[in-house]
Amino acid sequence: MTPSLSPAYVLHSRPYRDSSALVDLLTLHHGLQRVVWRGARGQRRKVSPQPFMPLLVGLGGRSELKTLTQAEVAGRFSLLQGETLFSGLYLNELLVRLLVGGEPQPILFAAYQQSLEQLAAGDPVEPILRRFEWQLLELLGYGFSLTEDAHGQPLDRDRDYAWYAGEGLRPLDDPLPGAIGLSGAALLAMAAGDWSAPATLRAAKQLMRQALSVHLGDRPLVSRSLFRRQTPSIKGEQQ
Repeated sequence: MTPSLSPAYVLHSRPYRDSSALVDLLTLHHGLQRVVWRGARGQRRKVSPQPFMPLLVGLGGRSELKTLTQAEVAGRFSLLQGETLFSGLYLNELLVRLLVGGEPQPILFAAYQQSLEQLAAGDPVEPILRRFEWQLLELLGYGFSLTEDAHGQPLDRDRDYAWYAGEGLRPLDDPLPGAIGLSGAALLAMAAGDWSAPATLRAAKQLMRQALSVHLGDRPLVSRSLFRRQTPSIKGEQQ
């Protein structure tokens, strides 16, 4: 690999001027980068800003908005379709919304790459999404204990807990308004990295939505609404 090139994935792109595009890249060495991809929509372009394709990119410029100077396909990849496509777009949108530009995230880059490989391989979607959401929260410094409550006491698998922003998990003995009960057994399974049981996945989905919403704000996720519109016959929304 040329030293000046960095592994990268396209997270999002939109048209810019005549034939160029503004592209959000997740790069191994520089984290989230917004770049001008000149001629991205030109017919003679060998590489286009296609999501989920592993790339090697070169970036230039000293401002926050970089210019793409080189892009090469870095290996084979499988096209995501249907449910896996919307799941991949959901991961991309989380990264664009939550990452701070220019901060390297090598562990997160590896987690994202692994998630794409698992989606392409046809692995169950929900464990992939829930695991990535939790990794994202932890790596961005928004994580909390899944083995101890807000008072520092070990979680009891036979009790229910509620999550509160800025505190973490509290026993559901005296819940505040809006509290959602989460099984201690499910929380401990998450802590152990076991996302396989349906009860664990249900609790994980509730927990991750609460924890992520604090940082995502009120603006709805586009990928989630697309999933609802395009897959009305699928029971149980994955995202």
